[in-house]
Amino acid sequence: MSDDERQPAGAPERAPQPDDQARARDERPKDERPRGEEGRADGDGGSADSEAAERDKEEREKEERERERERVTGRFKEHTRDPLAEEQGDDGPTDLAAASRARHSTRMLFDTGRDLNSFDRSFIQSAHIGDIHLRLDSRPSGAGMRSGPVPEDELRALRRVHVEPQGYVRLRNALTARRLLVLGAAPGTGRTSTALSLLDEVTAGAGAEPGSGPRVSRVGPDGGVRRLADLLGGEGAEDRHGTGYLLELALTKPGSLPPDAMDLDGLAAALDGCKAFAVIVVTLGSAANPLLTGRYGMICPPAPTQELLTTRLREKLEERRERPADHAAGAPDDGPRPDDGPRPEDLLTAAEELAQREEVRDAVGLKELRPAEAELLASLLAGHLLGDLSYDELLSGCRSLAAGQAQEWFAGVDRALAALPPATDGDTGRPGTGRPGTAALFHPVAFRIALAVLGGAPHSAVAAAAHLLTWELSVQSDPDNTPARPLFCDDPESDLALSRAELTDGRVEVAGAEVDARLIWYRGSALPAAVLAELWDRHFPVRAPVVRWLRLLSDDPRPHVWMRAAVAAGELCVRDFDHSYAELIRPLAEAATPRRRIFAATTMDQAAGHASHRKAVRKLVDDWSRYGSKSLRWTAAMALGYGNAAATTDDALDALARIGVRDDGNQLAVASFNVVRLLALPDVAKVLRRMADWTHHRREAYQDLGLVTTVRLAVTGVDEVPAAEPGSPLGDRGDWPLPLALAATRPELVRPMADLLWTALNTPRSRDVAMDALETLLRAAVRKDGTEWARPGLAALLPALAAEEHDRRRLDWLLRRMMNDPENPLPDAQARSLWWLAVPSPDRTGEEERHG
Repeated sequence: MSDDERQPAGAPERAPQPDDQARARDERPKDERPRGEEGRADGDGGSADSEAAERDKEEREKEERERERERVTGRFKEHTRDPLAEEQGDDGPTDLAAASRARHSTRMLFDTGRDLNSFDRSFIQSAHIGDIHLRLDSRPSGAGMRSGPVPEDELRALRRVHVEPQGYVRLRNALTARRLLVLGAAPGTGRTSTALSLLDEVTAGAGAEPGSGPRVSRVGPDGGVRRLADLLGGEGAEDRHGTGYLLELALTKPGSLPPDAMDLDGLAAALDGCKAFAVIVVTLGSAANPLLTGRYGMICPPAPTQELLTTRLREKLEERRERPADHAAGAPDDGPRPDDGPRPEDLLTAAEELAQREEVRDAVGLKELRPAEAELLASLLAGHLLGDLSYDELLSGCRSLAAGQAQEWFAGVDRALAALPPATDGDTGRPGTGRPGTAALFHPVAFRIALAVLGGAPHSAVAAAAHLLTWELSVQSDPDNTPARPLFCDDPESDLALSRAELTDGRVEVAGAEVDARLIWYRGSALPAAVLAELWDRHFPVRAPVVRWLRLLSDDPRPHVWMRAAVAAGELCVRDFDHSYAELIRPLAEAATPRRRIFAATTMDQAAGHASHRKAVRKLVDDWSRYGSKSLRWTAAMALGYGNAAATTDDALDALARIGVRDDGNQLAVASFNVVRLLALPDVAKVLRRMADWTHHRREAYQDLGLVTTVRLAVTGVDEVPAAEPGSPLGDRGDWPLPLALAATRPELVRPMADLLWTALNTPRSRDVAMDALETLLRAAVRKDGTEWARPGLAALLPALAAEEHDRRRLDWLLRRMMNDPENPLPDAQARSLWWLAVPSPDRTGEEERHG
């Protein structure tokens, strides 16, 4: 089919394009001469040679102009590359869009609007408020439970407040049938209370003689299972008929070995001989797996949070009403006031409503409460309702729940490390210097830190990062010895239970394509920040290995890894900016690789999200843009593109212009890239006006900045712009080209964008690159499967871009080129549809325009 036959319906005939006449003159045959010159050639013997020389000169000038045009076009194309292109190849896709999406999801884990005190434990350590005694460190340590009988008063109190977890009846039936139960759970989940409740129930109907001795007893861990079996089979066995025993095994202690199957069978036989019962409580982990997978092992699920809280609330409110209380004057106005005779049901309803407030739920930040946490929260709610706590004190106490959990996770690790026996020399048998269990001891801690940094990433990525951090921690603790790297210490179920984590089905981007993945998160929005705060504020020696680990993550090629690590590093900077700047930000900002510099820029932007550090970050970025080295100016440009590193948009644009025009436009690419990123801010019109000012500037460097930014705007997707948050008008069009999304959502921006693109199309040095960018926009009208894509944006932009006859001829020429593209030809119907979008006719219906 000829070009005339493939012409869009209603389009004008092919007209000469810009510079067509000059091109025709350049391409005329060498022997072609104007009429009348033949006679002069015959009459002048040297004229033929002169004309030949003139033609050669013109040919050389033409070739030189063509080479110069190619150089200029190549330079503009170079300036429109992504900042990561030099790492990933000239033609390969970059990962900035995926990194931007990872940043959006990661920032949700850290509430930058919070005050710094929200993560520390400065509310109360141990204090009396009214007649309530609150201890935020009230969790039982679980270390060294002593032997002795359980008083009946304690069992009665337990029966009153204990909340049965899911599957409790199944646990009781198993204990009744086998007389021995190995109960596995994470510390703090109420496992001991459940074990005591089970023993209380089964021994109550076992026929124990009244007054013969304690019905339920705790057994110390010394001696373990064998010692308890010997005790039951020794003298006085008849006095132990129908009794129950609770034994907690500390399998994580150095040198501790789990009992084998024969030991458990021996204990079960001894229990059966005296008709007694025993529950062995163990912590989930690789050491306990053989016990839990055996015939006596079962997992103890946590108690349901809401029922647990309701029970604790009822208990606290009843206790307060039974005591005379002098309610303090000035009770908070934002909650119910107690009167002389409030009914317990009314107080309980008010407490439950208060607990469901969004502000209170965000302050707690935990999906499931453990018994000690539910008790503390119930005390806080009751204290506020009865006038002993202000609302701010209530919120501060709620935030301390996650902080207390983080402190518990890190407490005692060094003491356990000191207790590890040194390695022995295999030849001499003498003690060595290394500790072979170091890596296994540090792995749970490293996993929690990795989860705080990479929450929302695939489980495999978090596990791999945890092993890297385990190595760094082990080397830091024992630098003279190479630590043994554990290969089979991972236990996914134990990792989830011990870290209060959960797995969810999700999607992750791999080389530009989405694939299914198992994502891992903390079960609570407050835990990531609490873990980082505990780590940075209370454990200074661990900073060095964590900094080395973060630098390793900054080199990870996966956007969902290095971007999440950068955001978490910004949260660490807020805790101690002086240390983090010297050890992390400045070295990465001066790095040779672009990814490390983007890591530093993202870290600074996250710190700038906190009002306490915004001024410092802005001063730092401004100094870098003015006086910094080439690498620092590059990093400053990337930080400015997030929108937080300058006081106003004008200040950000001034700084980016300084960076872009300096050194003959050496960093024009990164400057223009970050100007485009600012186009997702509310004052986008101001950015477009500044771009127009640059294109009309008297200096060529500023003109190039405006032209390159315009072309880059046309080839940038919405998902590459950091300010386009999900849920916003732009965020809902994540895969659209940015100018088409702006045109569809902000009609007042159509004319300024069309003027900028028209200037780029009609400027010789940017024309070819701008034409390619326009083709990219045109192909975004429909997807490959034929469904509508960004057509509404084109419908708004194209008429303003093809207002003149000259512009329509250029569009016609471009559509013909796209139709004749041998690799990706544009279908005729789509070409005609695009033409009628640009040149609408009042005589055509919408359906006709859509289908040509």
